[in-house]
Amino acid sequence: MIDIRTDPHPDDAALERLWQAAWGDAGPASFQPILQRSLTHVGAYDGPLLVGFVNVAWDGGIHAFILDTCVDPAYRRQGIALRLLALAAETARERGAAWLHVDFEPQLEPLYRQAGFGPTAAGLMRLAWTGLSAGARRGGAWR
Repeated sequence: MIDIRTDPHPDDAALERLWQAAWGDAGPASFQPILQRSLTHVGAYDGPLLVGFVNVAWDGGIHAFILDTCVDPAYRRQGIALRLLALAAETARERGAAWLHVDFEPQLEPLYRQAGFGPTAAGLMRLAWTGLSAGARRGGAWR
């Protein structure tokens, strides 16, 4: 049974293990400053093991932003990401957000459409390669 929790404040070791499993590269040096500034974050747990995560950043007003949605590959295709996104949206709404934004790679469009996100035009500007592995930088991958 997977337990979905609001603001569980996982430690860096748990988040780094999940980040490595989900994306295969190193995450930030510490996730704690990020979590402290978030509107909310949501974790999926199999017992004590963090198996899924989503962060909701915000502008301090009515706009919130989904970031870092990930599920351990061994737990994918079980609806965990949809449950994480649903609780993130509900919590963001309860905390005053009127809009919830998300950017995603094309292969993730079905997930985000199923979660209730509609299409919109957006722009993206690369400012730095910070946080990417050398292999990802060489390949031009976005994370």
